[in-house]
Amino acid sequence: MQYSLKVFLTTIFLLSLIAIKSASAFLSNTALPIVTNKNGIILHHGRCHFLKLQGAQDEFQGEVEVSRTYGGGENGSGTVRTFHNIRYHIHNRMNLSSQQGAPILVLHGGPGLPSDYLLPLRDVIPYRSIVFYDQLGCGRSPGPETSEAYSIESSLDDLEVVIKKIGLTRFHLYGQSYGGILAFEYMKRVAEKGSNDDESGASECLSAILSSAPSNVDQMEAAWDDLTANLLEEDPDESTIMDRFLAKHACREIATKGKKPQPLADVYEKAGQPGVCCGTDSIKGWSAAKPLESSQRMPSCMAMRGEHDFVTADCVEGRKPAFNHNFVRVKKLEKSSHHGLLGEGKTYGEIVLSFFFGYDS
Repeated sequence: MQYSLKVFLTTIFLLSLIAIKSASAFLSNTALPIVTNKNGIILHHGRCHFLKLQGAQDEFQGEVEVSRTYGGGENGSGTVRTFHNIRYHIHNRMNLSSQQGAPILVLHGGPGLPSDYLLPLRDVIPYRSIVFYDQLGCGRSPGPETSEAYSIESSLDDLEVVIKKIGLTRFHLYGQSYGGILAFEYMKRVAEKGSNDDESGASECLSAILSSAPSNVDQMEAAWDDLTANLLEEDPDESTIMDRFLAKHACREIATKGKKPQPLADVYEKAGQPGVCCGTDSIKGWSAAKPLESSQRMPSCMAMRGEHDFVTADCVEGRKPAFNHNFVRVKKLEKSSHHGLLGEGKTYGEIVLSFFFGYDS
């Protein structure tokens, strides 16, 4: 090939590809309007459960300051410390402290893609509080222009700052694609750190969903090669391999509609801008590793993937031994690929909601 297919496919994962444009009100500095709805009813194991949550849906936006320390300074020597703002967005903030339906904290994919493509969670899970934020270096949270400022550890530091700023004490964690890597590493960090009985207002992650998130990046890249080879066997035309890969393994909507969605072009445009974190450096060679023997129990987890996902079954099954318990479920969406939320929204939402409901108390 005259181009690097692996680089392109790496970009698919790291940018999570299919973004959903938010309404212009979300892009502004003012809160979104309130819309009144009925009290929530959710499905759980085939039965109806009533959650006594507030019926009005409100959208709240805010920001929190984080810092980065990296090489630089005058003449390229020493270190530089810079300060930046991370923008967050809370759906249904009035239910943030609900004891019956704990809020969901969302970690988007990337690095380098804003959280907008996960906003449809508001439609399929309308009555819980959902916290979205753009990780530093993308979207509404511009950051340093050097890759030295970005790492999994620094992203975890940011996550802890966001949790503290919002005041989350009980929450469910949802990570999609690269966000699933961050979610796992956050749970592992907390488990290894242990609780501090003297610390008031400590946060508790009740459970987690890792959606289309690999357990081993190298293994995922090898799977990409195999999937690409299969497509070339079906049709050796290399000029169409990228489009065919996207349509089958990234977002099935491409195949059904016969064209790439416009947000795809927007993602690539944003990825090249200064202050945007993108690339494989921060997760190169990463694999999920079990926490220390002395660690506390990690939260129960469900790993989701689409049947045609480029994050293959083997990539997901590797999650199980990385937890220090056996409460890890694996769920496959039969008709989906990497973006199950966009392809099977209703079914996807019911699965997510049912799982989180089981760990609310």
